[in-house]
Amino acid sequence: MATYDTGQSRRVADFLLAWSNADDCGGFDLTHLWNVDQEIAADMVIVFGMVARVHSYPDTLGYKGDFESIVRTWCREFAESD
Repeated sequence: MATYDTGQSRRVADFLLAWSNADDCGGFDLTHLWNVDQEIAADMVIVFGMVARVHSYPDTLGYKGDFESIVRTWCREFAESD
C-alpha cells in the first residue's frame, strides 16, 4: 500500500517512514489517520503497538527491502543521497 501513488498511500508511507527514519524522511501527522480508510487506520494502530513492544527498526525485523522501496518512492532526496 505504501508504494502506490495515492493520497492514502502517502499517509501510510509517512507513518512507516516515521518509524524507519523520521529525521531524514519526515514525521507523521496524527490527523492523517482521518484521511485513510478505517481498515488502514486499524492496521496502523497494530503497527504502532508492535513498534512500542519490539524496540527495533524495521530493517532488523526483516523489512529492509520493503522500506527501501518506500524510501525510493516517497523520500527521493534521501534515496538519491545514498
